[in-house]
Amino acid sequence: MPIVAGLAAKALDSLSSEDISFLQDLPKAELHAHLNGSIPVATLLELVNAHSTHNSESDLAPDILTRIENLESGVPLADISDFFPLFGAIYALTSTPDALATATRAVLEDFLCPPPQNPNGAPQCQYLELRTTPRSTQYMSRRKYLTTVLSEIEKFSNAALIVCIDRRMSVSDVIECVDLAIELRGQGRRVVGLDLCGDPNKGDIELFKPHFSKGKAAGLGVTLHIAETNSNTVSESIALLNWRPDRLGHATFLSDDVKSQFFADIPQSEAAPATSASTDYSSSDHPLHAEFMTEYSLQLARIQRKSTVDAEGRAMLSSHLDVDKGARRAAQKALYEREKEVSRSRYKPCIEICLTSNLLCKTVSSLDTHHIRYYLKNDHPVAICTDDTLPFRTSLIAEYALLLAERPLGLGLSRAEVARLAQMAMDARFRA
Repeated sequence: MPIVAGLAAKALDSLSSEDISFLQDLPKAELHAHLNGSIPVATLLELVNAHSTHNSESDLAPDILTRIENLESGVPLADISDFFPLFGAIYALTSTPDALATATRAVLEDFLCPPPQNPNGAPQCQYLELRTTPRSTQYMSRRKYLTTVLSEIEKFSNAALIVCIDRRMSVSDVIECVDLAIELRGQGRRVVGLDLCGDPNKGDIELFKPHFSKGKAAGLGVTLHIAETNSNTVSESIALLNWRPDRLGHATFLSDDVKSQFFADIPQSEAAPATSASTDYSSSDHPLHAEFMTEYSLQLARIQRKSTVDAEGRAMLSSHLDVDKGARRAAQKALYEREKEVSRSRYKPCIEICLTSNLLCKTVSSLDTHHIRYYLKNDHPVAICTDDTLPFRTSLIAEYALLLAERPLGLGLSRAEVARLAQMAMDARFRA
């Protein structure tokens, strides 16, 4: 089992044995776990020894053991940008097919098998979608990378692969990775989705759009790391949401305006009146009153333009009762149809929530201010996930402990609420 420390460990320690049993027995799906960020420390040390044995001139960094020890003890992060350089040492250790297979097997066993010290115990989860970015090394191609990972995944009936596309990739690399994902899925391999990931401050996301569309058309689920930092722009979030992704990773800094534009949520604090054919948009109390008046003016001008009376007569039309009623009816209808279309375009993509990751990367300051509260309040689907168990020193059960533990150690949710969130994750699985 992963090392658990920090707030997650405190939340776990605060629970009764009955609460812990409840969490262990709860059917859970892990939908946002990065392969290279979830390798157990013992496996990394095993890979170091194997690498040293088979390579007379090691290409590993001389401080590799120190880097691993730092990961095990917890790496202090000033902000999210400090996170990405951590993986250089791990990439060097998983650069051969054999090493990659060993690492993948260890991660799968860590999530899907009972802990070695308790063979009769419960695994972390009942289903796992493991994600990784295909890498080309001197020892293997991207195709070999993916088939190696898939060969381990397919030993488990309850695991699948999401192919990650790094924002720093060239277009040619993106095309290669997406085409491989589509091809392997077409061969019956257990590839279920595509993910956009990597440093959120890098890359031009418009370059990736046609390739994700191609993957989606081929039956792959789409999840996107989105709005991870406050430097990610509203325009980028809108562009990504226009891809109609099935799930969203983190979504920490999505603005209220963007959420209201794309999400079929009803803000509980200020619920807008339900829209129907009889809605009176002309009422000054209606939130769309200003839009109604603009539309009314347009409709009135349209009636005036179509009139056959002279210019002086047209100027008087606006005060004519029937003309006024006609313009109001036309404005009512136009706003109603517009609202219906907006409503049809809104949806509820599942949000992959990684509580400890957000706290340690300092994209949120506390559980009290965490964006999960918006989604809980609005009954929006979420999936509780670990992100990277190695540097964040957490486990899936520990993340669920943060839901159940009493404040301030957790969110203080009831067992029924926690069970509902677990079911949301199960429901959001991509289809094999």
